[in-house]
Amino acid sequence: MKKVAIIMGSDSDMPVVKGAAEKLSALGIPYEMRVMSAHRTPDMVSEFARTAHENGTGVIIAAAGKAAHLAGVIAAHTVLPVIGIPIKSSTLDGLDALLSTVQMPSGIPVATVAIDGAANAAILAAQMLAMSDGALREKLFKMRVEMQQAVIKKDEGVRTLQF
Repeated sequence: MKKVAIIMGSDSDMPVVKGAAEKLSALGIPYEMRVMSAHRTPDMVSEFARTAHENGTGVIIAAAGKAAHLAGVIAAHTVLPVIGIPIKSSTLDGLDALLSTVQMPSGIPVATVAIDGAANAAILAAQMLAMSDGALREKLFKMRVEMQQAVIKKDEGVRTLQF
């Protein structure tokens, strides 16, 4: 199975990014985590993105706050799918990071999840990998059934409430 690379612009993004790592682990998907900055280590980011496919990566998740150019810079240097996680890290509550991540020029897409949406980034990466992995696809189906059952159980609990 291909691995997922989780790249964060700063180690201060770890509390959010941890959610992606936990979800990937729960699904049995190998991953690697790195800290790289689109602005402070641009050559490192470029080299990583250009060689990611050769190093067994199938999808890249990039998390960054403020200017949040990390996912776009990575996407400019690879044809692998890139998923951006805008991080809420500034006085604009992450809106600046969301817009910087989602507003990509034609031809260089970045799939973008909600602000601090690390778990959904991991699930989206898993869905991409599951296109060629039946066992992973079954794990995703099972996860959906478990979510459905949890909602049904909550519904049953609410139905019995009386105020």
